Amino acid sequence: MTQSKRETERKYEPPSPGTGGLPDLTGAGPVASVTAAGPEELDAVYYDTADLRLAGTSATLRRRTGGPDAGWHLKLPLTGDSREEVRAPLSDDVPRVLRELVVSRTRGAELRPVVRVRSARTVRHLRDADGRVLAELSLDEVRADSLPAGGGHAEWSELEVELADGVHAGLLDTVERRLRKKGIVRADSPSKLVRALRETGAPVERERPRPSAGEVVPGSPGAHVLAYLREQTGILVALDPAARRDLPDGVHRMRVTCRRLRSCLRSYRSVLDRRVTDPVRAELQWLAGELGAERDQEVLSERLAAGVAELPDHLVLGPVAARLRVWDVSRGAAGRTRTRQALASSRYLRLLEALDGLVRRPPLRAGAAGKPARTMARAVLKEYDRLAGRMDHALEQPAGPARDTALHQARKAAKKVRYAAEVARPALGKPVARLGRRAKAVQKLLGEHQDAVVTQDALRGLAVAAHGAGESAFTWGLLHGQERARARARQEELPSVWRAASDPALRAALEH
Repeated sequence: MTQSKRETERKYEPPSPGTGGLPDLTGAGPVASVTAAGPEELDAVYYDTADLRLAGTSATLRRRTGGPDAGWHLKLPLTGDSREEVRAPLSDDVPRVLRELVVSRTRGAELRPVVRVRSARTVRHLRDADGRVLAELSLDEVRADSLPAGGGHAEWSELEVELADGVHAGLLDTVERRLRKKGIVRADSPSKLVRALRETGAPVERERPRPSAGEVVPGSPGAHVLAYLREQTGILVALDPAARRDLPDGVHRMRVTCRRLRSCLRSYRSVLDRRVTDPVRAELQWLAGELGAERDQEVLSERLAAGVAELPDHLVLGPVAARLRVWDVSRGAAGRTRTRQALASSRYLRLLEALDGLVRRPPLRAGAAGKPARTMARAVLKEYDRLAGRMDHALEQPAGPARDTALHQARKAAKKVRYAAEVARPALGKPVARLGRRAKAVQKLLGEHQDAVVTQDALRGLAVAAHGAGESAFTWGLLHGQERARARARQEELPSVWRAASDPALRAALEH
């Protein structure tokens, strides 16, 4: 059993000795009063791998006693000053659910105690005029002890301001302005763990990177491709906990990240050796496929439910809602099972290891050190030419299943252009960004067409099942006709959207 909350806080260097302890923040924006909340004695043991993989991704895992929230705390980075804190009840060993939530970061490596941090905390509550707690101001006297043999200990003080739930983050800026006037500045460590590791000299078993096929030259195609791969790999790792907990959009975003990584490795074969990257691409395709079963069902179910909800009551004949619900539960459960099994597999861990190895020891080719304007533009234009060929083929097909299939293939090609342009944008600027936007417009239109095609297939299946059970199939047929009309409308829009994307000026801007 876990609980999750969003934590937004900032850390500061403590007030100078002799200045009276905690600063008075009465009158700082909406703060009308400051009340004492009593001292706390906190004792936390932080866990990580031997090479500090959690700390390396700005995550922390601790077992803490003392204070009102004793237990296991996993903190995952969000944006700005915020983190998500996942809590589990106090136990001797790391709870299984928390082990699973960090597996994308640890990649299965053993978690062990790395540092113990004890804090004597003085607490004040910042309240508004109605007495509501806006934030907690605390002063910690900290002692940190490295737990592996050979480490030392350190002591320091720090000031912390943490917002209460639901309070706008702008209060932190208001409080910080008041603190600066009192000579109090931000701490240079984002967390107690980071400072404890630094100041105790905790020994770390770090892997020595093997020499790559060449040095990565700043500003080169290799540098741009590796920066993109590093960013997307980090996103994949960070999305893992959300996908495991079935949080909104977690699975979808993780699947899209797999596609971005695959596309980059495909488009920039002149930069990275495909003998190394092709097996990684194959595994990314596998993972995206496993995640896709759940996501596709989720999208389809939402579309069908919306279609039924929009119909007048007199056009909904038979147990339509009940049949749709049973259909969704049976198919959705299967998709969710595939996601869980994939993320729990050793195959997934091997993929994460391969991605980590790829960015740490890139198999660079000669093109990695070339001129970005030439190497990267060539890669983008190659994908663009594939898209043009598939669009020409699709538009030549008569209306029907053959054209639907060809348009779906063109959609995939449009994604590859878009993602190749994303990689190249830091190097090539506005021309490639413009091409990427046009390719995205094509992809979006073709995606709407494909959704309508897939939904027609599902509606036909529901109609057949309803008829076989002696129910009216009228409503399913009506919805089928609506989806068919939507698909036809998207096809009618396609020539103008493609004309904009195939503007010769876009290609000329990249060629020169």
